[in-house]
Amino acid sequence: MVDFGVHTTGGILAGQNLARICLADRAKVTVHPADSSIGPWPLIQVYTEDPVHACMASQYAGWPVQSEGFFAMGSGPMRAKRGREPVLESLKVSDASDFAVGVLECDTLPDCNIASLVASECKVPTTNVFLCVAPTRSIAGTVQVVARSVETSLHKLFELGFPLDAIVHGHGAAPLPPPAVDFVEGIGRTNDAILYGAHVTLWVDAEDGVIESVGAQVPSSHSKDYGRPFAETFRGYKCDFYKVDPGLFSPAMITIVNLKSGKSWRWGTLRPDLLRQSFGEHYQA
Repeated sequence: MVDFGVHTTGGILAGQNLARICLADRAKVTVHPADSSIGPWPLIQVYTEDPVHACMASQYAGWPVQSEGFFAMGSGPMRAKRGREPVLESLKVSDASDFAVGVLECDTLPDCNIASLVASECKVPTTNVFLCVAPTRSIAGTVQVVARSVETSLHKLFELGFPLDAIVHGHGAAPLPPPAVDFVEGIGRTNDAILYGAHVTLWVDAEDGVIESVGAQVPSSHSKDYGRPFAETFRGYKCDFYKVDPGLFSPAMITIVNLKSGKSWRWGTLRPDLLRQSFGEHYQA
């Protein structure tokens, strides 16, 4: 078990490494200076030439890891070892390695029971389980969540029925918010970084009509819950994720480039006003 932010401070470099683990090291995660058109926050950039495996087969937090008194959202390569998710079955993804490597997003370190649970689900010895743990509101945890910009767009396209095997490359950038002390604010800021600050570009090989039929539905602005900081929305639903419109969890803006026709499209808009509200910025000259 590796502590990335529960009892340790962690940091941006730790967050980059944590994000790379989430992505099964099939993507690059880098930090860049702020884009003044969005705000004063550094940008977390992710780019991959294997977006489907990096994001949907690994990074997507599709495994609720839980036992009595413990709950964490699980992501990383261990999901493919387990293989019990609709998206993994759809992609026909499997992993024959002897190890289970995963990332847990939670505020407490797991005990031996969780290690045994993961080992059992992944059919590996407990000694071959490697768990990386970070709270959302830690620095490293914030980085790894904001590095999910491309993943959210792929998951949205999957839900819309777009053929994921047509997606060839992916690039995304989103602002890195300041970590929050409050649990709900921490979740709110990391989500808002993507919902209102992420721009994703996907290179695909598909028919123009297929792209045009779904493109406008991809950005977060298509959701009925769009338009206010996520923490407000989350509290309004009494902190029940399952009551939030699933369509909200996607980037603010998406550009799709069609390698087959040479055409490109852009949908959505960036909302620096909502980012400032969410991130609690207090500017002093």
